[in-house]
Amino acid sequence: MKRFTLAAAAAALTAGMAAQATAADLKVGFISSLSGPVSSLGIPYQKGIQAAAAFKPDVNGRKIQMVQLDDSSDPSTAARNARKLIEEDKVDVIIGTAGSPGALAIAGVARETRTPLISIANANLPGEEGAWMVTLPQPAPLMVSAVVERMKKSGVKTIGYIGFSDAWGDLVYDSLRQAAEPAGLKVVTNERYARGDSSVTGQVLKIVAARPDAVITGTSGTPGALPYLALTERGYRGQIYGMHALINPDFVRVAGPSAEGLLAPTGPVVVAEQLPASNPIRKVSLDFRNAYQKVHGAPPTDAFSAYSFDAWLVFADAAARAMSKAEPGTPQFRVALRDAIVNTKELVGTHSVYNFKPNDRYGSDERSRVVVKLEKGQWKLVP
Repeated sequence: MKRFTLAAAAAALTAGMAAQATAADLKVGFISSLSGPVSSLGIPYQKGIQAAAAFKPDVNGRKIQMVQLDDSSDPSTAARNARKLIEEDKVDVIIGTAGSPGALAIAGVARETRTPLISIANANLPGEEGAWMVTLPQPAPLMVSAVVERMKKSGVKTIGYIGFSDAWGDLVYDSLRQAAEPAGLKVVTNERYARGDSSVTGQVLKIVAARPDAVITGTSGTPGALPYLALTERGYRGQIYGMHALINPDFVRVAGPSAEGLLAPTGPVVVAEQLPASNPIRKVSLDFRNAYQKVHGAPPTDAFSAYSFDAWLVFADAAARAMSKAEPGTPQFRVALRDAIVNTKELVGTHSVYNFKPNDRYGSDERSRVVVKLEKGQWKLVP
């Protein structure tokens, strides 16, 4: 009898400890591209979320667990990873991934399984298709409008465009057309290439032949350097612009002198120390830099790691509100978490002050953008 009692007590204690451990933890599924053509973005994303996990390891006393997977820059793998994280690892939220096609693939799984997705790639699905996702990178129309304003002030009349032959390339081009025409600017080319291509000579020859006053690209990371290298080889001397997806040290390294003078919109975190002390984003950005320095032993030199840091802040803020309605690890909590995320108000991050709405994927406004210029390998704030 005594032996049975001790065994029963031990079993009850073990079960209680297991239940306590389950109750104590929130689970984040993180997907990024640590290999393949999008890895120049995916690796910074990973470093940013590692800094975030060290900066804020718990919510209201409950530890945050993180499960990470590499999607190898493949959208199909990204979708499989999302399904594994949700069905096998029982995560409460997905944060990911490095490329827009991959993020859109994850969004389908998130919608099917009713799991919140915080996208760190620029991806947008309208209506019910995107009801379980929010997107942290600033929307292309918001950033493109800043570029068009700068072009107009600089006397640009005609614009050459070259971008990826995917959702990101389409998004930038469509936004450019919508902003340029009302401003009296004409887009004269629409050239495309795949992220894995090794040459864009044919496309750039067409751009040079059109003689635009300026060229803008809808690209990202290391593959985004190709048009600038080709334009320099062909002797193009007009103004050059890019998008916030180029703010990456690998891009600067590969593009080299061909990108000197490049103007691009980006989040304030890139030039945090150049912001006025009254800007609330400045403090959070400097906190991010300190956290990143402690974890990685060096300061961040890109814009992407800050997006995953912000994603963690958005999740933590929403989780604190959702836990009053449901227990983490349950379908009810995922619903409460989604509702909390899409109702986030005035949350200060490194890239933006976030305000989400249930019917709007993006949470950024004009406070989330500045224009920077590449000078001798460094990004400088343009007043």
